[in-house]
Amino acid sequence: MKLQSKIFVAGHRGMVGSALVRRLQAAGYTNVVTRGRQELDLLNQQAVHAFLQTEKPDYLFIAAAKVGGIHANNTYRADFLYQNLVIEANLIHGAHLAGVQRLMFLGSSCIYPKLAPQPLKEDCLLTGPLEPTNEPYAIAKIAGIKLCEAYNHQYGRQYVSVMPTNLYGPNDNYDLNNSHVLPALIRKAHEAKLRGDAELVVWGTGTPMREFLYADDLADACVHLMEQGYDGPLVNIGTGTDITIRELAETVVKVVGFGGKLTFDTSKPDGTPRKLMDVSRLGSLGWRATTGLQEGIAKAYQDFLARHPA
Repeated sequence: MKLQSKIFVAGHRGMVGSALVRRLQAAGYTNVVTRGRQELDLLNQQAVHAFLQTEKPDYLFIAAAKVGGIHANNTYRADFLYQNLVIEANLIHGAHLAGVQRLMFLGSSCIYPKLAPQPLKEDCLLTGPLEPTNEPYAIAKIAGIKLCEAYNHQYGRQYVSVMPTNLYGPNDNYDLNNSHVLPALIRKAHEAKLRGDAELVVWGTGTPMREFLYADDLADACVHLMEQGYDGPLVNIGTGTDITIRELAETVVKVVGFGGKLTFDTSKPDGTPRKLMDVSRLGSLGWRATTGLQEGIAKAYQDFLARHPA
């Protein structure tokens, strides 16, 4: 990428998209294009195609998606499947029609089978059943990967897919019903601290293993791959290490300063027992994560405090 290249970041107000914009601007890219939902409805095919034909970006990052945690994924199954299919199809096909040669599609580690061998290698895709609670979202993301592969094969495009692990950081969603586990824990711990609660209830048994990547590290990896001109198969992006949900909760309450005890509501679903990414392909391309979990959670908590003042 050249510093004057026109780069469209779809979904720039979300956690991932905003991290990409920060990273690109910090590196000196002067022509980063963004559009809010009121300006460009990504579910509107005609509007998306017209926008891409007019702007003709040199590079496109697809960070736009309908996202949420276990509860949201399992409750709004039709919305997650339909909206993510439409957004990615509009952008990928529209990019092709507009002559965009370089595109990066951001997927999710939930694309891999529920009981795939750990750590998850890229080639275990489509080798077994998915985790039922987020299957619609996973199916949509798998379709996006295959769509990119198809345009590369049929038209010689360079549309690459990257699969981030569980993410957190600035501009995360802290809604207790629809958020992922880490931002939900930050909010729960903060509110429990303010109320002076004696205990903090965590969903599930606390035993599942999860990997967490700071959003700005993800953005750095994405820009690294684009700058390298990478045009190979899909790439996992993660830290390569994981912890239990119990250990995560203990770290969050330490950062937040909640002094009560942790209890676990075993009536709530755990989701996948373990989800650790094999990041050896990414490592061979010269990148690794640099933000430690406690450091990242502290930054995320400061973001939460700034956006949710008491």
